[in-house]
Amino acid sequence: MRISAAHTVAAVALLLAATSYGQESFQAGFTVDESPPAVAFGKYIASLRERNPFTESGPTSLEIEASLPSLSKHGRMFAVRQVGASERSEYSAIQFDGDSTVKQQVIARYLDAEEQAEALPYSTVAVTPANYKFRYLGSVQDNETAAYIFQIAPKKKRAGLIRGQIWIDSATGIAVHQAGRLVKRPSIFVRTVEVRRDTNLRDGLPYTRVTHVAIDTRLVGRAELTITERPLQTPEQQLITQRVLR
Repeated sequence: MRISAAHTVAAVALLLAATSYGQESFQAGFTVDESPPAVAFGKYIASLRERNPFTESGPTSLEIEASLPSLSKHGRMFAVRQVGASERSEYSAIQFDGDSTVKQQVIARYLDAEEQAEALPYSTVAVTPANYKFRYLGSVQDNETAAYIFQIAPKKKRAGLIRGQIWIDSATGIAVHQAGRLVKRPSIFVRTVEVRRDTNLRDGLPYTRVTHVAIDTRLVGRAELTITERPLQTPEQQLITQRVLR
């Protein structure tokens, strides 16, 4: 369990770093035309240079749920992430409920790996044409908002990269959905790692981000994590945090 969790959670944090930490300048590397999907793709590349509200624009609340279904163990932690004096993310645990094994071997390792992933070169794992091939598949409509679906496939089989899909919001260019499977297993103790991340928008800005991770291990079976992030400065989230602290 210790070996499997350490390698797997670190690899997951590496993957999540692709859309969480650091902004750099990227060239689109995509056929430039005036079609709506191409315009949205251009906005997506531009959005990677914007400040990330879940890591760079003030404190963020985290709700992390984790479980080992085959062992009937689960836990949930509330925490706050903010940028410290060293300009690196710092985590403050507020409350934990559940099994201590899940807390120590899954959630704690995930937070440690997140801090390590922040120091990685963003350009090596970012979902951009430098690392991925993009193929337009179609669009989906949600009320009055459309999203364009692109299939993504890594150009190289490298740790932290996935094969799957990315959905780009037509109006803002923000990636509102990403899903896929790690192309390189982080450990011989791990069969597969599947990740799904959904970003909810409000008035054109990210409001909540929910990441689901499913890990199929050889030692303890399936491990699952759900990480919900919200900017802490919103009135609704401040109310939620106050309730948790009571």
